[in-house]
Amino acid sequence: MSALVVSDTHGSVAAWEKIKEYLKPNIVCIFHAGDIYYFGPRNPLPDGHAPGTLAYELNSLSIPLICSKGNCDSEVDQLVSNFPLCDPFAFTFLYKKKILVTHGHKFSDQEILNLAKQWKINIVINGHTHIAQLENKDGIVFLNPGSCALPKNFPGIGLISEDCVELFNLLDGSLVKKIDFSD
Repeated sequence: MSALVVSDTHGSVAAWEKIKEYLKPNIVCIFHAGDIYYFGPRNPLPDGHAPGTLAYELNSLSIPLICSKGNCDSEVDQLVSNFPLCDPFAFTFLYKKKILVTHGHKFSDQEILNLAKQWKINIVINGHTHIAQLENKDGIVFLNPGSCALPKNFPGIGLISEDCVELFNLLDGSLVKKIDFSD
């Protein structure tokens, strides 16, 4: 069993179609780190931009969708979403791990690290930068899947299982990095 991790879809149904390839029966939930429907004035229009269609797709999921609200998400987005857009954090437990989901635009990296230490968080999921990365900071796993719609390095997607966190390239399915919890 695994959880799927995405961020910064920016209303791209084309990106969502690629993400759906990872929605296997073993996926128990999806974590989305924000910027769900809109692309913002500094970004180009992503391929397949259709926020209404993406809302329909997300609302039709049969598994939980746990989201943080991004800087491009508005209050009105909640009206078309049947899942909560948590601001500034979504907090949950999975596989006896404490998971914090935030978009990443309201707090500095150091503030998030300090909060994660204080709350004894095991995994921090964030987005915003559009740069996919996976790293261990002071025993806390930080996963930013980047943007699947408007990536700055590669369109990433994450998987969290009981034993590890993995970052994949959404384009070719290659494993970019893996952190085992035993490390």
